Amino acid sequence: MRLKLELEYTLNCSQKVLFSWLCTPEGLEEWFADKVTVEKDLFTFTWDKTESKARLSALKENKFVRFEWVGKENEESNYFEFRIEVQELTSDLALIITDFADPEEKDDGIFLWDTQIGDLKRMLGI
Repeated sequence: MRLKLELEYTLNCSQKVLFSWLCTPEGLEEWFADKVTVEKDLFTFTWDKTESKARLSALKENKFVRFEWVGKENEESNYFEFRIEVQELTSDLALIITDFADPEEKDDGIFLWDTQIGDLKRMLGI
């Protein structure tokens, strides 16, 4: 059974700016994948020579994006999502990522997201 990962990153930028980096092919291509193409709601992510397809299954402007992996529709762990939350007390912006990993790959999955969020922060200039 795959483990559910919920990772939270504090980012110093506006919700609107961050959101465009999470749901557009141009934004995702800058930090998430080497190449991103989209046809209707089907996104194709390319890393090196590996290609994966995911359907944009949920979107709430400036708040939430969910992608479901194509070919894994019957699995509970078939998606990854980005959620943007503003902390009430501090007004800090938090990006919460939900993803899944096999138990033996948990640390690698966390490291990969940490690296990708580092790239995102650099692209955002923070």
